[in-house]
Amino acid sequence: MNNIDISVTTQYLASQSVPADNQYVFAYTITITNNGTEAVQLIDRAWQITDADRKVTRVAGEGVVGQQPRLEPGESFSYTSGTVMATPLGSMQGHYGMIDSKGESFKVAIPSFRLAVPNILH
Repeated sequence: MNNIDISVTTQYLASQSVPADNQYVFAYTITITNNGTEAVQLIDRAWQITDADRKVTRVAGEGVVGQQPRLEPGESFSYTSGTVMATPLGSMQGHYGMIDSKGESFKVAIPSFRLAVPNILH
């Protein structure tokens, strides 16, 4: 079993958002930690982005931010990316495709996380 931990922090980017035009920009920082006993490499990712109107956008591709990081046991990799939504509230979830040191591929789920303009929820 591959022991990969995913943690996420999010931020609303008010300076890049235009609420009057239904454009809400969010940044998210993800830290991937290899808590396993062998090296792993992130190969690709797939996202499902859902806004408050239940519009779903799917994004997939190689690596993250142009990289396919290799993580030795105990190592972490962090990156920041972003998304634009038409609503002030939404969520993202997905998975990373990875390979272990034996060349076997596996998926690591990215738990659903919320994107929300501050103070929009009571």
